[in-house]
Amino acid sequence: MAKTSMVVMIVAMMMLISGIAAKNLTVGDEMGWKVPSSDDFYTTWAANQTFVVGDILVFNFDTGAHTVAITSRDAYDDCDKDIDADAIEVEEGPYERTLDSAGQFYFFCTIGFHCANGLKFSANVTGTPAPAP
Repeated sequence: MAKTSMVVMIVAMMMLISGIAAKNLTVGDEMGWKVPSSDDFYTTWAANQTFVVGDILVFNFDTGAHTVAITSRDAYDDCDKDIDADAIEVEEGPYERTLDSAGQFYFFCTIGFHCANGLKFSANVTGTPAPAP
């Protein structure tokens, strides 16, 4: 009986661990990170996601074609990374960003009018891992 209890406990622990595993989210799904045909594409994409601490955002783009700026709301709203002295700007693609804390994150491309043309989104990250499917 003790052996059976131990096996059940191990299986239960494995299920729990698999339920809190981070997931990789490819930003824009198949389209990747590029100027969209509609300026609300990434906003809509983000609205259909659940972001939790530990998730990894994957930005698929060619180096030189785009950037990923991680910045403040003011900079995001104005598409201006210079507003935020603490902005992180990544120029080499593809890029992966682990969501390491709860809160609101803002992402946009700093090249030309890419941000103004919709290459931006925000993510509301919750502090608890997503349940397993």
